[in-house]
Formats: sequence, structure tokens, C-alpha cells
Amino acid sequence: MPIPALTALSWFAHLGSSSTRSRRLDSHAFARLFERHSAGVYRLLRDLLRDDSAAEEATQETFVRAHERMGRLKDLDKAFPWLLGIARNIAFEHHRARRQERGENSAPAGPGPTPETLLLGGETERLLGEALAVLSADRRCALLLRLDHGLPYEDIAAAMGWSLAKVKNEIHRARLLLRERLAEHLEVTP
Repeated sequence: MPIPALTALSWFAHLGSSSTRSRRLDSHAFARLFERHSAGVYRLLRDLLRDDSAAEEATQETFVRAHERMGRLKDLDKAFPWLLGIARNIAFEHHRARRQERGENSAPAGPGPTPETLLLGGETERLLGEALAVLSADRRCALLLRLDHGLPYEDIAAAMGWSLAKVKNEIHRARLLLRERLAEHLEVTP
């Protein structure tokens, strides 16, 4: 699924060209990394920011920062969780900047409606959105990485900068809170 207005070539152009062969090889490898993971990074940012254009900009910023820090990545098999960790930090920076623009000091109000939510428009979506909004930003992010993106706990730990035990604990607590908030609306069969 290509990201609107984003391609490896469109934003790699501003990074500049290099005359050395090794630098070209690094750029080609990074272009493949972008092509492979940009859709997943965009999806997480869209989930966290609830704004398509902000998610596009944040995706670009994620890959710009990743390109600058590429030397820190030791294991290419862990590139996706590493990218998601960068994306998560950018989403939090975005939320902080928005609050400052509005003169707010409190936490973000939670996820707003997406086109999918508007299309479905059902009571379930509204209730789920309200239930997710009560979760802390970190807990919501960890839960979305697990349920929506299907990441294993180990990759979530790498993306969040947490221990494996903390990831399991936070996701478990998030599920308990969601279950508690949604219990009266769920049909329970004995």
C-alpha cells in the first residue's frame, strides 16, 4: 500500500547525492528499507495522530531521522521495531507541539474520528474509541502495535524502549481496562 505523496525517490532527493560507491550502496539499501516499511510506519502514525497529512509528514520525518542514525542500527532484522520507536517519539513530539499551540498542558484528548470510523459510524466504534482514549499514550501505542500491527512482544519492547516484562504487563493492563470499559456493552454468554 503506497503512501500518498511519499516515495523513496521523492524524499531521498533532498538528502543529497554522494559520489562514493559505498554511500550509493547505503542509499540503495535505505531505499529498500523505506519501500519495505514505510506503509507500516505510516499506519502506526495515522493511528496515533488521527490525521492523514500529519501522518505523512511524520513518516517522512521518521525516515529522515532514521537515515541520520542508520549507523546505530546493528541488526537489520530489527529495523522495523527501530523505525516504529522513532515514529512513536515523533508522534509524541507532534502531540506536545499541538498542545503548546493551543496553550494546553494536559494530555491529548485521545483519538478522533478517522475516515474508517466515519464510514462505519457504529456505536461499537464510538465506544471503542472512548475506551482507547482512557489509556495512556504509551499503553495505547503498545496495544496498537500488538493488536493492529501484529508485532511480537520482543519487537514492541525494542520499539518502546521497554523490557519484555513491561511490554507484557502494559498490554495486559490495557486489555483489562478496555474489558472493564466495554463490559456493559458486550454480550456475555454464560
